[in-house]
Amino acid sequence: MRSLRWALIGLGVAGLVAGAIPLALAIATEEGHQRTLLAIFGPLTGWAFIGTGIFAWLRRPDNGVGPLMTALGFAECMAALRVSTEPWVFITGLVFITLQWALLYHLLLAFPNGRLGTRLEIGLVAVTYVSAAVAHPVQVLFQDTTRRGLPENPLLITGDPDVVSTLGRGRFWLGLALVAALGVLLLLRWRAASAPQRRVLAPVLVSGGLVMALLAAWYAAVLAYADESLVQTLEDARIVVLATVPFAFLAGLLRSRVAEATAISRLVARLGDPSERRHGLRDTLADSLGDPTLALAYWLPDRKEYVDAAGQRIELPEPGSGRVCSPVESGGRRIGAIIHNGHLANERELVRAVGAAAALTLENERLDAELRANMEELKSSRARIVESGDAARRRLERDLHDGAQQRLVSLALSLRLARARVEDGSEAARELDSARRELEQALEELLELARGLHPSVLSDRGLDAALEGLANRARLPVELVRTPGERLPERVESTAYFVVAEALTNVAKYADATHATVQVERVDGQVVVEVRDDGVGGAEPAKGSGLRGLVDRVAAMDGRLEVDSQPGRGTTVRAWIPCG
Repeated sequence: MRSLRWALIGLGVAGLVAGAIPLALAIATEEGHQRTLLAIFGPLTGWAFIGTGIFAWLRRPDNGVGPLMTALGFAECMAALRVSTEPWVFITGLVFITLQWALLYHLLLAFPNGRLGTRLEIGLVAVTYVSAAVAHPVQVLFQDTTRRGLPENPLLITGDPDVVSTLGRGRFWLGLALVAALGVLLLLRWRAASAPQRRVLAPVLVSGGLVMALLAAWYAAVLAYADESLVQTLEDARIVVLATVPFAFLAGLLRSRVAEATAISRLVARLGDPSERRHGLRDTLADSLGDPTLALAYWLPDRKEYVDAAGQRIELPEPGSGRVCSPVESGGRRIGAIIHNGHLANERELVRAVGAAAALTLENERLDAELRANMEELKSSRARIVESGDAARRRLERDLHDGAQQRLVSLALSLRLARARVEDGSEAARELDSARRELEQALEELLELARGLHPSVLSDRGLDAALEGLANRARLPVELVRTPGERLPERVESTAYFVVAEALTNVAKYADATHATVQVERVDGQVVVEVRDDGVGGAEPAKGSGLRGLVDRVAAMDGRLEVDSQPGRGTTVRAWIPCG
């Protein structure tokens, strides 16, 4: 920073000298071109631009407005050299006369952050510089200045009025088109700006826009072969108004600082007000920056990704999408980003300052978002575990059905054939009958085990048929009050089935009930499962692994399970399972 300060001091001294030279030439030369006007406004405008430019450069080194204003001031001082009657000094000023307008064009599009926002703006500025730095100097090579009573042109190749007229008129038509495009872009920027931004833009657009409008009027007057006095009046007016532009830019920069300070103070006050906290940080920032579409992204360093307030992954906007991402840091660490409308791209400093003021609150919300993201990951992990377990159950049930069960059925058939060959009443007949009964019992137990793992009817025919099977096999009367009547997502059907199966198992084992009812229905995007009995009640989910396992299984589906079991009043198991 100290080296920049000394460099700018040196630049300021050079600016004083640059402005003093045309002033001294004007004083020493009584017959110089536009002597009085250039003697007053040449140094005044140059010094004003250089001084305000250095001030802006020092206050905001990362902003390009300061360097542009300083360059424009030096260009104005160089252009004022045309007051001299010495040919080489005069022609130097004449060559530089268009560069100041190109710099002003660039400055108007780049204000207030010093950067060009779109490819169109970059293209327009590039064309303006080519016209000023290439087309105009080429025109000077063919311009016989002595025909207009001006000093001799030492760069003259040949004095050809037709070439000068053709090049000049082409350049002026191009200038009119460039100024028109500038007017449209500035109007669009004004319409998209918020009230605080308009207060910053107003003095710049009024003074700078007036200068460019006078330049366009001068182009039009020359192209229309207007009276020479009108053309000269327009040129003089343009030079006079140009002197007000640096002060307008300085006023805009100061207003920008005031707007930034106001926004930050308002933000800090709102963040410290408990009654305002309920609105949330996003709403507070959106109001401070005047962008209702503003969004916040929180950086999770462990996962190397951004998430929203709910912990869901969020993608940052692509360039050219009309949305801009401004990172927020705290203590050199990235903690998040502010995603805002493209018109705030010209207020990057304001966005950064507001983000820095809200960094502590943003860090707290980032921790909340990280917790939610971890919870979402935990939910997803639990859901994957349950899904993996269900898949393993289905595979095991299928293996039992296609493997062991089929072999036992084949063995039972072989025993029947062997029994048919043995006389009744013999010892062998009794042994075979006993073996057949044991085998049938084993088959029944194997079938029950397969159903407990995963009933094939659930996958084949759905929840309704599986619940009917549960009711038919229950050890006490079970009434199916209501069933979905349609197929549900596989995970939902599986969870609902096991809730009913485990609840009925507990009823048979512990409830001492005479009757139970089962009800399954879809309500507002959820499947509500209810199993009710008329037993002794008093069930405690925390003490039983079965019900506790159901709580975990339903929670893995982002649902919840409740058990209402007052002593002497029966037990009601009720589960809510999301079903989009």
